[in-house]
Amino acid sequence: MSDTSIEAHGLTKNFARGRSALLDATFRYEGSGAIGYLGPNGAGKTTTLKLLTGLLRPTHGSALVNGVDVIQHRKQALADVGAIIESPEPYPSQTVAEAIAMVAEFRGGRSSDIGREIDELNAKLDLPPLNARCGRLSKGQRQRVSIAASLIRDPRVVILDEPTSGLDPKERILIRNLLNDLKKDHLILMSSHLMQEVTEICDQVIFISEGKILLRDTVENVAARFRTRAVEVEFATPLLLDRIKALGPMVGDVTVVGERRFRIGFDGSTSARAEILKGLVGLAPVLSYQSATLVLEDAYLALMQGDSQNQSLAA
Repeated sequence: MSDTSIEAHGLTKNFARGRSALLDATFRYEGSGAIGYLGPNGAGKTTTLKLLTGLLRPTHGSALVNGVDVIQHRKQALADVGAIIESPEPYPSQTVAEAIAMVAEFRGGRSSDIGREIDELNAKLDLPPLNARCGRLSKGQRQRVSIAASLIRDPRVVILDEPTSGLDPKERILIRNLLNDLKKDHLILMSSHLMQEVTEICDQVIFISEGKILLRDTVENVAARFRTRAVEVEFATPLLLDRIKALGPMVGDVTVVGERRFRIGFDGSTSARAEILKGLVGLAPVLSYQSATLVLEDAYLALMQGDSQNQSLAA
């Protein structure tokens, strides 16, 4: 897997009137794992993925997959890549099996192998009946067919643009489990608006805004850099708000979330978090005590708001 890689070198894309959809994006990932690509709508995420898959030509810079330049040698570069960009959908007249088999044939799959591979993907993705016409499927079912098509022939590199868009909670769990299994020996780059999804799947993260990469680092390092400043506690029995407020100065704003559930603000330090828990346990039996927001969500909000202390680019 050491020759498996995704690279961007000064990748820039300008559209009308000189507006930069992507400006000087530079990163390199190799081996296996999952990278989350996060940013608001219009930040440049899909543009980046299109450049990496040859759907757009860069204004400046270069994109390489598995060490091969995507523009100069597109077929070679993408020979071992599976991708979903901007929610493609299978042809309505095709059956599920035909839609997936067509992609397998484009990739040079042998007829004797394609049926077996489709059966394996069917087991992993709980696909609709293989003889069902794609035009009669729900949006979530069509999305799962597209994901199956992107994974046929077992590509080493998988590039996914909002892979769980249109899926219900059960389907999202299915895809999450599949990607967590795939990342053990594949390289996955995925954009997403769902912080929970990225937290549960990705090892690395890239934050982008207005075409510029603000931060890229491991999820673990981001968690250490950005401290959550609120916790949620749930008690086994109802409790008065004033009793929590009276615990001491380490307690900030307290909000009632439910009959037995409260959100407590604090300075984000580990010591204050521990002291608050100690005090809460003395008030009533505690059923749960956890961060009120995801660490990646805190990081995302801080970066999008232009927190200058946190906009240092990690190597």
